[in-house]
Amino acid sequence: MVRADRFRILTGGTGLLAPLALLLIVTVLVQQAWPAIVHFGPGFLTGRVWNPVSLNFAALPYIYGTVASASIALVIAIPVGIGVALFLAEPGQAGLRGAIGIAVELLAAIPSVVYGLWALFVMGPFVFKALETPLNNRFGSFPLFSGTARPTSLFTAGLILAVMVLPTLASISREVIRAVPGGLREASVALGATWWETTWRVILPAARAGIFGAVVLALGRALGETIAVTMTIGNRAQISPALFEPAYTLAAVIANEFTEATAPLHTAALVELGVVLIGVTLTVNLSAQLLLRASADARP
Repeated sequence: MVRADRFRILTGGTGLLAPLALLLIVTVLVQQAWPAIVHFGPGFLTGRVWNPVSLNFAALPYIYGTVASASIALVIAIPVGIGVALFLAEPGQAGLRGAIGIAVELLAAIPSVVYGLWALFVMGPFVFKALETPLNNRFGSFPLFSGTARPTSLFTAGLILAVMVLPTLASISREVIRAVPGGLREASVALGATWWETTWRVILPAARAGIFGAVVLALGRALGETIAVTMTIGNRAQISPALFEPAYTLAAVIANEFTEATAPLHTAALVELGVVLIGVTLTVNLSAQLLLRASADARP
C-alpha cells in the first residue's frame, strides 16, 4: 500500500511538471514584457502600427497573419490527412501502405528551414504560375483573390504549413481509426452498408474525439512555426482579405527583429508578442476543447 501511494505521488508530481513549466515560462515572459504592457495597455492588441523608429508598437496584423495562415493550413491538411489516415488504417496491401506510412512520417523529420527553402524556390513559384496568377486574373474582383499575386504570400505560407502539419494529423488519426473496434465495422457491413457508408457513419464518428485531438495538435504546430513561414509569407504587417497578399506572423516578427532591437521598449514589445502568441495558442486549444465537450454532450 505504501509503495502504491509513493508511486501515485511520483506520477502526480511528474504530471505537474508540464503545467508548472508553462507557468514559469509565462511568468518570465510577462516580467520581461512588463514595460511594453504598461506603456501600450490593451491597445497593443487592437492597434495596427509597428514602428521601431517612433517606438510605437501594436500586434493586430501579426495576430491576423498567425491565425489566418494556420487556418489555411488546416483547411488544406484536414481532408488530406484524414484521407491518408483512412487509407493507411485499412487492412491489406501491407507493403504499399507501409511504404506510404513511412514516407508520411518522414515528413516530420525534415527541418523547417528545408521546408522554407523548398517552398521559396520550388513550391512558391509553381503555385504562383499555376494557381495564384490564373485565379487572380479571372476572379480578381473577389476579395479572396484580389490584390497582386506573388510567390511569397499568405496562401504560400498556409500551403507549406499544411505540408508540415500533415504527418502529425495523419499519423495520430491513423492510430485512432485503427483503435475503432472491429465489431463496429463488421456490424455495419452485415447490415448492408457500403465501405463509404461504414467509413462516414460508423468509423469517423467513433474516432471523432481522437481525430479532433490530432487537429488541435496540428493547429498548435501551425501557430508556432517560424522559419518556413518567415521565408514564404512576405513579411508585411497588414490585414488584407486577399490570400495572395503578404502578411506577417507573431513568430516571424520576433525572429526577424529580436537581434536588431536596441531600445528596451522595442525588446519588451517583442517579448509581449511572445506572450500574445502563447495566449492565442491557449485560447484556440481551450476553445477546441470546449467545442468538443459541447459536441459530445449534444450527441444523443
